[in-house]
Amino acid sequence: MLWEHVARVRFSAPRHFDIFMNAIEVKNLVKKYGGKTAVNGISFEIKKGEFFGFLGPNGAGKTTTINSITGIGKFDAGEIKVFGLDVVRDYREARKKIGLSPQEFNMDFFRTVYKTLDFVGGYFGMRKPEREKRMEYLFSELGLRPYKNTQFRALSGGFKRRVMLARAMMHDPEILILDEPTAGVDVELRRDLWRILTELNRKGKTIFLTTHYLEEAQRLCDRIGIIFNGKIVALESKAELVKDGKSVEDHYLHYAELEKNGASV
Repeated sequence: MLWEHVARVRFSAPRHFDIFMNAIEVKNLVKKYGGKTAVNGISFEIKKGEFFGFLGPNGAGKTTTINSITGIGKFDAGEIKVFGLDVVRDYREARKKIGLSPQEFNMDFFRTVYKTLDFVGGYFGMRKPEREKRMEYLFSELGLRPYKNTQFRALSGGFKRRVMLARAMMHDPEILILDEPTAGVDVELRRDLWRILTELNRKGKTIFLTTHYLEEAQRLCDRIGIIFNGKIVALESKAELVKDGKSVEDHYLHYAELEKNGASV
């Protein structure tokens, strides 16, 4: 049973990241939409192998930051590097190092799981034998084998999320960027996804996670950044953040209250 397997897993984040190598570097990032500044001069780094949580309310700048890192959206000022590669000048090489699972289901709903992954593998230059081998691994790892010939539209919400993760993992990138990967997923499947992400991180994957489930960030992440109104208001290790005995949620709500009252955070 799924719950029996999950119960045996401890969701403590690993500590095997490389403190000497940055997987992602963001410096003085600015993005504006018309007269609104969505991201206002933020800077942060994510180490190779780190599990990084990026928290904030809707409209805070999380997805805009992700879009800037992955090249989906252009930014107005600043610099972003992925393993030392500039995401603008070296876009193709930088993008190959990232697997993205966005918040929205941006899939062909009538395409089967198999054809979806096969297409993505081909897009990233994988030959057929390599694609077949990788798909077999993902079907097994993510419990998708019974659904490989099922159209995306026919899957439950939880298995749609698994397919989104499989698509992000298909070309075996060094970084996984996951925007709300457990949104709309029931408790058992959420915990199973936690297990999968924890195991991936233990195997060396760098993971950049956004989530509104604050207990999820506390269980999984090594380090946490909190963003409000396009500015990072907290950026530190989870251990440092909670050393006062308060939870990640307590600290998040503290900053939310300051923001609500118009205080400088």
